[in-house]
Amino acid sequence: MLKYTVKKYCSEGSKVHQILVAVLMVLPVFSYGSAVGWLSPMGPRLMSEDGPAPEPVHPDVISWMASVPYLVGTPAVFLFGFIVDNFGRKKALMTTSLSMAVCWSLKLYSTETWALITARAIIGLGVAGSYVVTPLYIKETSEDSIRGTLGSLVVLSQNLGNLIVYILGEYLCYHAILWICLAVPLIHLLVFPAMPETPSYLLKTGKVEEARDALAWLRCRQVTDASIESELQLLLMELEQSKSEGFFKSVKTLVSEKSTFRAFRITLIITLARELCGCLAVLHFASMIFNDASADWVLSPNQQAAVLGAVQLVGSCTASGLVEKAGRKPLLGTTCLVSGIALTILGACFWFGSSNFAWLPICALCLCIYCDAAGLQPVPFVIMTEMFSFQHRGTVTSIVIAFACTLVSIELRVFQPLATSVGLYLIFWIFAGVCLVSTVYIFCFVPETKMKTIEEIYEEFGKKKDEEAATTRL
Repeated sequence: MLKYTVKKYCSEGSKVHQILVAVLMVLPVFSYGSAVGWLSPMGPRLMSEDGPAPEPVHPDVISWMASVPYLVGTPAVFLFGFIVDNFGRKKALMTTSLSMAVCWSLKLYSTETWALITARAIIGLGVAGSYVVTPLYIKETSEDSIRGTLGSLVVLSQNLGNLIVYILGEYLCYHAILWICLAVPLIHLLVFPAMPETPSYLLKTGKVEEARDALAWLRCRQVTDASIESELQLLLMELEQSKSEGFFKSVKTLVSEKSTFRAFRITLIITLARELCGCLAVLHFASMIFNDASADWVLSPNQQAAVLGAVQLVGSCTASGLVEKAGRKPLLGTTCLVSGIALTILGACFWFGSSNFAWLPICALCLCIYCDAAGLQPVPFVIMTEMFSFQHRGTVTSIVIAFACTLVSIELRVFQPLATSVGLYLIFWIFAGVCLVSTVYIFCFVPETKMKTIEEIYEEFGKKKDEEAATTRL
């Protein structure tokens, strides 16, 4: 059926099927983004006297609701790594959508504490599925010429999910929002089965003819086309290379080889900077923050949160262009520095009060969120992929995502209790301190990886080490 569709509707070599697969593929990520943003407008409703819950939800429950997805996401990263390798990319992605459907259904079923926290815990599967499966699926189904563009849809779809639920939270009731959010994973579960498994996985399982058919459909070419056979042979060579190291052997290499370990250490530190800049906490608790910051401003807290979501979307749209023009290191360092300055100003607004400058907190937050979306979030992933060989990327990605989930789960769990006990100003100054210290580290130790081979990057590590040793002797 798919082959006939190619002949009738697609020109030879068209990329329409790759785009179609990518758009359908990111629906679970959109659903996850909605789940991230959902707590901002719905948290205050659940805690209110006239909210949807039988009695107001305690703030500690809201903190657990924010934190638990990432607590579950830490082991779920490795679970999805097992699923994609043993059951396929397609089934793993369907599992992601199924988990998001269960999450929204459970929230519709009950507003009891157990249901709310369990539903949020299930989002942990969505976190892992979104960032383990989706980038892999895009890599294995798209051509080099559009892989970067299609890859940017992952972050774009998450940010769009944030923005949509911020807007819906202002105008629709609690249950109407849940029904709309539930529709997204259900549509994916109904439509995506018609899409093919990735050619790479089909080759891995010995289904060469199915891999050839899938590749021909994705490239909108005939199965007998010479370019299909050529690409199939390249995939087979890549498959042989990937068999050279398993997970545990790869981890041993990461630790034992000095240059590889230095790259791994740098990756972990810039991941720490990315997650502890406070942006994810802001997205989860945006309405509460704006309610405390500028009650007299013309927009309501939810509307201000929607402005924040729109800025984030703009930032993610400009990210791919900025990272190529500015370079990895300058963009990462600059956005980290500007975020630190913006967070310092934001902390000052809460310390001194901003009743006469109601616009200042939202401007500072928008600047911080823009820098996060345009540099702090995407660039560490780019640097990570450019500092490691094909054999190590999967292992490093799994460890880094698990590390990030652990950091975020702690951050979100303590954010609201700390805000209540010590004040938002101190929290934002801590985030600012992380950004400013990270800026120094980035400019001193993180290499520029743009247009460089792994060998050139590791050679630069060696030169820096010699320079440091010479400085120590002096």
